Amino acid sequence: MLKKCIQPHIMCGIDDVAKYVLIPGDPQRVEVIASFLDESWKVADYRGFVTYTGRKKGVGISVCSTGIGCPSAAIAVEELVKIGAETFIRVGTTGALQKYVHMGDIVIASSAVREDGTSRIYAPLEFPAVADFNVCTALLQAAMIHRKKPHFGTILSTDAFYGNHESLKRWNKFGVLAVEMESSAIFTIAALKRLKAGSILAVDGNPLLGVGKGEFEPGEHTGELDSSVREAIREEAKIAIDAILILEKNSKAV
Repeated sequence: MLKKCIQPHIMCGIDDVAKYVLIPGDPQRVEVIASFLDESWKVADYRGFVTYTGRKKGVGISVCSTGIGCPSAAIAVEELVKIGAETFIRVGTTGALQKYVHMGDIVIASSAVREDGTSRIYAPLEFPAVADFNVCTALLQAAMIHRKKPHFGTILSTDAFYGNHESLKRWNKFGVLAVEMESSAIFTIAALKRLKAGSILAVDGNPLLGVGKGEFEPGEHTGELDSSVREAIREEAKIAIDAILILEKNSKAV
């Protein structure tokens, strides 16, 4: 019997989380995602790390918020790994960097540009931040089940939400699909630990076009409050859960 050892930031221990973990940034999104499981229960809520564990068709699945940015996401992943997590799927939001990627669309990341500081602590920049092939395949298969046509390709992970407009224009020219703030560290840490990770993201605007997430008047529904984005967040959660079921089925077939 493994000794229960509570982690200092997520406040979870051995047997509190499943080997499959969905990791949104927003703590309030955890309960929404968990509601799509057949059953779930709250495990911990500490320093913005909210964790639920449950089951879908008999498969154990946990949901844990990471907060904003790679430093916080790295803490969550490191501590989840210590108590048994093996596969991570970020279920988040992203800003489009291409005109053909629209608000309410879904992006599945094949890799992430490492424009963050955290992943550089783990590995030199020459080391690529690549999503796990099997996770990507399962996400794409699950999207087909839900009759969704996600964008698939490279995204940008950056530390700066504000003040990086010129950098965004640069990566737009390289064909990078969208920008967010966590995936590069998640992919890097998972790869170094020989674990699996992927990201599925709902598009909440386009910073290059000044559309979506930003200042708004009371009562306005922009960015994540837009109805199309809220629906995309719900859809990506369902897709991620079904991707886990595909991964579990495939693991038993080997």
